Amino acid sequence: MKTIMNDNHFFEKGYVISTDRTLINFDAVHYYLDKESYWSAGIPAERLLNAIENSMCFGIYKQNKQAGFARVVTDKATFAYICDVFVLPEHRRLGLSKWLIQTIKQHPELQGLRRWTLATADAHGLYQQFGFKTINRPERWMEIFTPYTI
Repeated sequence: MKTIMNDNHFFEKGYVISTDRTLINFDAVHYYLDKESYWSAGIPAERLLNAIENSMCFGIYKQNKQAGFARVVTDKATFAYICDVFVLPEHRRLGLSKWLIQTIKQHPELQGLRRWTLATADAHGLYQQFGFKTINRPERWMEIFTPYTI
C-alpha cells in the first residue's frame, strides 16, 4: 500500500512524505548513506538496493526532490526496526525529522506492534519524544556486527 502523508504546515512549504518507492532518488539516498552517514559508510549500492526493496521506505520530498529518508524493517505484526533516517542538510531545522518519525509511528500498517527498535549515536532527544528509551535488559540482546569496508 503506497501512501502519501500531507501535513498542512509542511505541505504549504512544498513537502510531502510518501512510501512510494518509485519516488526515491536512489543516487541521493545512496550518496548520503555511503558518504555522509556514520552508520552506513561504505554501503555498496547493490546492498542498499536490496535493503530498500525489502523494507518499508518513507521518503520526504520537496517538489518531487529527495529531502529525507527512512527505512523500517518489519513483519508488520510484532516488531519494527527504524533505520537509515536522515534529512538532507539544506532541509534541516524545519521539524521534518519529527514529522517523519511521527508519520512512521502512525502508519496504519504499523499499528499494534509489540516492539519498536532503532540505534542512534546522536539523536536520542528526537526519538525520546516518541517514547523510545534505552533498551530494557540489554543483557538479553546480542548482535553480530560486520561493518562495510571502505
